[in-house]
Amino acid sequence: MPTYEYMCVKCGKQFEVFQSIADKPLTICPKEKCLQKRWGKGKVKKQISAGAGLLFRGSGFYITDYRSDSYKQAAKKDTAGATTTASTSSSESKPAPKTESKPAKPAPAKV
Repeated sequence: MPTYEYMCVKCGKQFEVFQSIADKPLTICPKEKCLQKRWGKGKVKKQISAGAGLLFRGSGFYITDYRSDSYKQAAKKDTAGATTTASTSSSESKPAPKTESKPAKPAPAKV
């Protein structure tokens, strides 16, 4: 449910209220939020607020997360075809020779 901010014109109290979007906005200051000793039934004004930010958590959010089933099946077929093509071509070619890398020698200390 969204949070709405209001301000009472009579008592000056600013407060937040959790309301459904379908609910009508408040018109008078709620008794439990009023600063006056006797409940003044002051008019309230809805305030403009920044609201909450949008947070993405987890491994990520990608445009492909909500693709159609037919798109996902076609992508699997493409991936499977690419894998078999890659495996046959790699067995026919010669493996590349391995090279060893050695750590660099430290510079001589100056005296």
